[in-house]
Amino acid sequence: MLYLPETMANWPWPRAINPYYEEVSAESNAWFHSFKAFTERSQAAFDKCDFEHLRTGCDLMNLFFVVDEYTDVEPAPVVREMVDIVIDALNNPHKPRPEGEILLGQVAKEFWELAIKTASPASQKHFVEAFTDYLNSVVIQAEDRDNDTWRTVDSYLQTRRENIGARPSYVPGELHLNLPDEAFYHPVIKELEYLIADLIILDNDIASYNKEQANGDDRHNILTLAMHQFNTDFEGAMKWVCEYHEEVEAKFLDGLKRVPSFGPQVDAELAEYILHLANWPRCNDCWNFESGRYFGKKGLEIQKTRRVPLMPKVKVDPQAKMDQVVVPLVEL
Repeated sequence: MLYLPETMANWPWPRAINPYYEEVSAESNAWFHSFKAFTERSQAAFDKCDFEHLRTGCDLMNLFFVVDEYTDVEPAPVVREMVDIVIDALNNPHKPRPEGEILLGQVAKEFWELAIKTASPASQKHFVEAFTDYLNSVVIQAEDRDNDTWRTVDSYLQTRRENIGARPSYVPGELHLNLPDEAFYHPVIKELEYLIADLIILDNDIASYNKEQANGDDRHNILTLAMHQFNTDFEGAMKWVCEYHEEVEAKFLDGLKRVPSFGPQVDAELAEYILHLANWPRCNDCWNFESGRYFGKKGLEIQKTRRVPLMPKVKVDPQAKMDQVVVPLVEL
């Protein structure tokens, strides 16, 4: 039995959800289903994961999911090919994709072709930059798998801040904004972004650890790395993660006091963007327990009890590739 501490208990920002989420999420999921990216069984497992600008956010979560599942089962050279296809699609959203190309190209093309219709020029630039960094970090993750690499906690966080996908996920909150470079790229704003990414990493790794250890894919998890580096057990690693979580929270609150002024108009937009950042750890924590991805139908119960049964190890076919992607049903 694993104990999951309530790391977000003292986070000052309460939950906030878009009132049109259900309607728009259904439209996004219908679009994604049309690609038939997974087997019927895996699609059923995927459907248990609930994910104008809200549509862009929903579509982005679907794009993340298929990129993650497809690249997780391929060696680095193949992942590099996949990543380059997606990068090309984002930079050329109106260009028809080549016949016979992996469907990631078409998914990315359709996602971005629709998104840019309502996205400000500044947010478009920021998204392509951030998603490209995320994709390149996915290749690094694949190289780590290929080379059986054990990263230190610091090294892991450095790469994970990109491949957790946080920075691209911030962009839906600024699609209607036009933040100038001097504000968006200011060191304090970048610091706040990466601190939020760290909170997302920590809570994601806590929630996903059980599933990942069962699949033998937990080497890319802060808890496993902490156990390995600090020569401790699961409880010791969890204690370290919780203490670091509190440290990051404090740094974010301190960073808010150091945000400079760029004039009334920019300050108003920047305040809205920062509020979007602050909401992300809360929404991530809710999704961890409500989506079904990590705890099946028992997520809300586990959110209350904070205890989850340790899943048994499962055999994963080392020959399985992208056309045999398996999205596991956690309750099985």
